[in-house]
Amino acid sequence: MASQISLWFLVALFITFICSSQAATLEVGEDDGWTLNPAESYAAWAGRLRFMVNDTLHFKYDDATDSVLVVDKDDYDSCNVDDPIEKLDGGDTNYRLEHGGPNYFITGNKSNCEQGQKVDVVVLHIRTQSPPSPPPAPAPLPPAPASPVTPPPTATPVLTPPASAPTGGSSATPVASNPADLNPPPPTPAPSATPSSATAVVSGTITASLVTMIIALCLIN
Repeated sequence: MASQISLWFLVALFITFICSSQAATLEVGEDDGWTLNPAESYAAWAGRLRFMVNDTLHFKYDDATDSVLVVDKDDYDSCNVDDPIEKLDGGDTNYRLEHGGPNYFITGNKSNCEQGQKVDVVVLHIRTQSPPSPPPAPAPLPPAPASPVTPPPTATPVLTPPASAPTGGSSATPVASNPADLNPPPPTPAPSATPSSATAVVSGTITASLVTMIIALCLIN
């Protein structure tokens, strides 16, 4: 089971790597290029595409009247052209998307920016999942308890009261009514553990060992 999970994880990681390595070049504004009022608005263009890390944006524009500014969100919203993060000019510019999240671009012409010549591109993050940790090995089974041994009861001798003394003044020695009562029987030896109990103990130990060995082999594989 663990080997199958590792195999599927490696396959998913390989597919993710292949997909991320196939970067694309995307034409901003399509056939119209980077200009005011293209056939498809920049918001609609960015909304229907999926941007990945390492993709490239291609800006085509008139170098004499226009440029591309990379800005933060505040300058994007206010069309501030005075403090860009980066300025792209030359009329034919490629910009590589190097990080996930939003990327903001506006024109260097403030009036055109206020009329909609700007675009925000949201780049998807590449995420990988860690392989699940193997389940903990179960504790070995405890051995079966042995049958308790109960000691035999101890016999208590019973004596008869002394007989009345005969006439003539002589005293008689008291005699037990049953001589066997004066000598208690020897204690009965404790019964040994039955073969079935010993077999259960051995079987439980062997089963626990086999379960532990199988789990260890599964974790190694």
